[in-house]
Amino acid sequence: MELTFYIAAAVAILSTIMVITRYNMIHALLYLVVSFLAVAVVFFTLGAPFMAALEVIIYAGAIVVLIIFVIMMLNLTREDVQREKEWLQPSVWVGPAILSAVLLAELVYIITAADPVQTEALVAVDAKVVGLALFGPYVLGVQLSGILLMAGIVGAYHLGRQKKKVIHRFLQERSSAA
Repeated sequence: MELTFYIAAAVAILSTIMVITRYNMIHALLYLVVSFLAVAVVFFTLGAPFMAALEVIIYAGAIVVLIIFVIMMLNLTREDVQREKEWLQPSVWVGPAILSAVLLAELVYIITAADPVQTEALVAVDAKVVGLALFGPYVLGVQLSGILLMAGIVGAYHLGRQKKKVIHRFLQERSSAA
């Protein structure tokens, strides 16, 4: 079990470095999903399967979809769309696919090699207890993180709108000067 922890941690570190070093947002997003999945495997190996499930559902699901919606709101031009199609060659998917395959093999090994006694011990944290903790003493943190996410969406929308207004104003000035 200790070896699986170190493998998942190495995959998480490697994929996070790839997120930081990618120039293309979509490529970084692919590695971000792999990073979230690796952290979920780390949580699972540490005996927190509920936290691992939350990691996959909240981060790898909801946050990634949120980032995709923000990219869509920025309204790419046709040249950008064509460039994106050229960048999404199968070679781009090789890195995240290999890292995901390592995580999948590791997770299958953990599930098949686990003793029934260990499996029963993994369900120590109940979802109701986590919900009561989040909306009890930690309600301020939950609300602040929601406000932070909303501010990020509004800021991205505002930046996207400003770019569109500047281009529109430039085209109007150019046509009136002619």
